[in-house]
Amino acid sequence: MNIEQIVRAQRAYFLSGATRPVERRVEALRRLRRAILEREDAIEAALKQDLNKSSSEAYMTEVGMVLDELHCQLKHVRAWSRERAVRTPMAQFPSRSFVSPEPYGVALVMAPWNYPFQLSLDPLVGALAAGNCVVLKPSAYAPATSQAIADLVAACFPPEYVAVVQGGRQENQDLLRQRFDTIFFTGGVTVGKLVMESAAKYLTPVTLELGGKSPCIVDGTADVALAARRIAFGKFLNAGQTCVAPDYLLVQRDVQEPLIAAIREEIRRFFGEDPLSNDKFVRIVNEKHMERLKGLLEGAQIVCGGETKGLRMAPTILTGVTRESPVMQEEIFGPILPVIPFDALEEAVDFVRAGEKPLALYLFTKDRAVERRVLDTLSFGGGCINDTIIHLATTHMGFGGVGQSGMGSYHGRRSFETFSHMRSIVKKACWLDLPMRYPPYSKWKDRMVRMFLR
Repeated sequence: MNIEQIVRAQRAYFLSGATRPVERRVEALRRLRRAILEREDAIEAALKQDLNKSSSEAYMTEVGMVLDELHCQLKHVRAWSRERAVRTPMAQFPSRSFVSPEPYGVALVMAPWNYPFQLSLDPLVGALAAGNCVVLKPSAYAPATSQAIADLVAACFPPEYVAVVQGGRQENQDLLRQRFDTIFFTGGVTVGKLVMESAAKYLTPVTLELGGKSPCIVDGTADVALAARRIAFGKFLNAGQTCVAPDYLLVQRDVQEPLIAAIREEIRRFFGEDPLSNDKFVRIVNEKHMERLKGLLEGAQIVCGGETKGLRMAPTILTGVTRESPVMQEEIFGPILPVIPFDALEEAVDFVRAGEKPLALYLFTKDRAVERRVLDTLSFGGGCINDTIIHLATTHMGFGGVGQSGMGSYHGRRSFETFSHMRSIVKKACWLDLPMRYPPYSKWKDRMVRMFLR
């Protein structure tokens, strides 16, 4: 089937009611979980081929996170799918009010290349739990994983229920010309705007998981050794190709040198004396992105790293960086960490506020007043205090951006709600019909209305 036929077949299948029963959703999620476990080696091999991910990193950041999301949805989907009673105002007596979740219908999920399995399957799990049909579009930049996902989905579902569309820009454009009932997109801001523009044609609701320059602030009270280890982990995981990686480091001047020295030591500890010879260090996705990263080094002082070999770039620390430096003009999405010193906290706050709202923010401090000041003045999607990136690795909180870094959120219950429409319903009794709302109006009716509505 071509794309138009797939969407038409899925709409007919959804309207048949086949995806609505909760037990059908549970069975679909269980089938997907079994298939992932059976194909775990093939999935990890595909991630190795596309990005040189080690089996440890592939499980921790991709397969394991999807399994955790499946476990959460399977545990809660029956409860989340039930109608939920809410209070009814006295003015509507006698009646009963309740919220009734329903699936949107046919959902489009468009995934990126940096975590190609996790960022394809996590939203798919939420969409299935909510009772939707799904068209899934993995990234063409991770072709081996895209094929592994296509094989996985084909083994679990007929295409009228879940279909994978592979390909590049043309397929993306063809998909966005179709009418979907909801669209979930993970990727860059530029393409996110195009997705939203296409969705506006049909007033289709969108969830946009985008990116931005996520700051990491370290003040003079921070535990320098611990901060260095956790910053190095968050920054150089997946060779920096992580939407919530610390993009740049704002550090109080008196701890700048010891922090840089500690980060350098953590790089050596993580990846050895020569990271480029470490066969478990993730590579840059393609030559185009490598050339872009090389260009970002211009005009800055390289404290360590900067070397490249094929599609690998050594973990790199830069100083002498200003807001005008090339590396500060776009999201880095690579193993480059610019370091910018500040003297007073307000300088760091003003620096962050001068840019767009980031997807993530990280703060290392032992000072609760500093913590409160940052939380009360800076807007960002989510983040951590005294750690990096782990706020997205939970099913108990939603993950998403704000402003230019995205809209909407998912993970756990938020995934179910993102792919559901929550209907508000009042069921009115027939045995009594209060007359005060009906014309002709009178003073006694006005008094009754005012008694209830005040």
